[in-house]
Amino acid sequence: MTTSGVTPQTAPGPAPGAGANGAATRLETIRPHLPREFVARLVEDVVVGSNAGTTPIHAPVTGEVIVELPQSAPGDVRLAFQKARAAQPAWAARPVGERAAVLRRLHDLLFDNEPHLLNLVQIETGKARLHAYEELAGAAAALRHYAAAAPGYLKTRRRAGILPGLTKVSEVRHPKGVVGLITPWNYPLALVVMDIAPALVAGNAVVHKPDNATTLTALYLRQFAVRAGLPQDAWQIVTGEGPVTGPAVVDHADYVAFTGSTRTGRQVAQQAAGRLIGCSLELGGKNSMIVFDDADLEKAVQGALRGCFSSAGQLCVSFERIYVHYSLHDQFLERFVTETKALRLGGGLDYGADVGSLASTRQLESVTLHVEDARAKGAKVLAGGRRRPDVGSLFYEPTILSGVTAAMNVYAQETFGPVVSVFGFKNEAEVLEAANDTVYGLNAAVWTRDAKRAREAALRLHSGMVNVNEAYGAAFGSVAAAIGGMGDSGLGRRNGAEGIHRYTELQTIARQTVLPLAPWFGESPERYTKQLTFSLRLLKRLGLK
Repeated sequence: MTTSGVTPQTAPGPAPGAGANGAATRLETIRPHLPREFVARLVEDVVVGSNAGTTPIHAPVTGEVIVELPQSAPGDVRLAFQKARAAQPAWAARPVGERAAVLRRLHDLLFDNEPHLLNLVQIETGKARLHAYEELAGAAAALRHYAAAAPGYLKTRRRAGILPGLTKVSEVRHPKGVVGLITPWNYPLALVVMDIAPALVAGNAVVHKPDNATTLTALYLRQFAVRAGLPQDAWQIVTGEGPVTGPAVVDHADYVAFTGSTRTGRQVAQQAAGRLIGCSLELGGKNSMIVFDDADLEKAVQGALRGCFSSAGQLCVSFERIYVHYSLHDQFLERFVTETKALRLGGGLDYGADVGSLASTRQLESVTLHVEDARAKGAKVLAGGRRRPDVGSLFYEPTILSGVTAAMNVYAQETFGPVVSVFGFKNEAEVLEAANDTVYGLNAAVWTRDAKRAREAALRLHSGMVNVNEAYGAAFGSVAAAIGGMGDSGLGRRNGAEGIHRYTELQTIARQTVLPLAPWFGESPERYTKQLTFSLRLLKRLGLK
């Protein structure tokens, strides 16, 4: 018996083992690992009309069609919101402890079905298995955190009144209603859970538009959530291309959480502003890693490998610029190039590969154009710089560039692939100015043995997240702390208290007792204002807030 709600024969099949020498394996076909009946059961949960068209979704590694995915029309989005609105009041009326219990059960179901879930994430995204597991770990951390912390985040809080003892004030948090959630293809498990878990436990219903390419992972996750106790209609899933379905989601939502490109994020923000609803946006990045002269060289190299090439660089918080102090520059670069060339490319459903595939032809073309433009304008390719059709049609070697200048597209534009530029620097002021020379501000990292130096540098970096002696996992995985971007990297925060409070409406209830805030029983305005001034001055002297 399985706890997933599907039989073992209709779940994504078990992963094949790696070769005896540990070399990366290549997935020749997805058919044994993604049965048709399993896919058919998942797509039944997409909200679509009877005349819905379909679009083929391809596996990045093999090119095979995973599913003919039904496409939702704007009218289907409206229907999804109607269903969600009907379900939301009863869900919100449940005690927060009951809602939190659903998250706890969902946490366990994900681990109970780990092999099947990782297979599906890999098949849809092409990423290496270790990076698919990072998604599972991040999702589990978010579920565990909000299951335990939500009652505290949402509880009614007393606040000081204008007249202590006479004015009783409390703040109450209500759910927004129905949240519109638009999620990207690159992290179809972790980012969905990090956004949907706080929205649901706060008492909202959700209408969710995942990217077409990774809709099956969202549907599989929803199946687990329903099995964990979530009402069927509290989480609706719609499909479609962003320009078609996305605006319809924003049109009907009480709040929108969007993760994607900065260009599309601006459009979402403008549309939300026109409706006077709130939104949170996690957008692009051009993230920097700084290696100071006292850094642990080996740890910095290993951190760079993780930070640049995890999920084939298709990660909003990955590094595309590395700055190394000149005293370590040559040593760092020699080790980094050697280690990068040794990374194993592969598409097998096992732990045999270090780096997986790019997700689409568009991503491959974008990466290729950035590298070729840099090469043509004088940059040196120290590692990689080639497509790898012998591994799979969308594979691109992890690439290190030097001699990159502002004339090259790769210098300031987000590449979103396994490409990094390495620069040298002389002093702290110079490197912080260079790292901050971007419209983005999502993630940064500082490598040094000096904790004080690290903190001072972090405070001067224009970045929503700064990791010290780690690439991105320390901040990204510490789900009690809020993460998000500055500048063109977005608005709002996910995780922590801010990650759940964005999904609530804050209401202040103030009750006045004994005396009114007005002249009392025929008291003259002059006498009343003198007494009030005396009281307010006294409160200041007493240090009361």
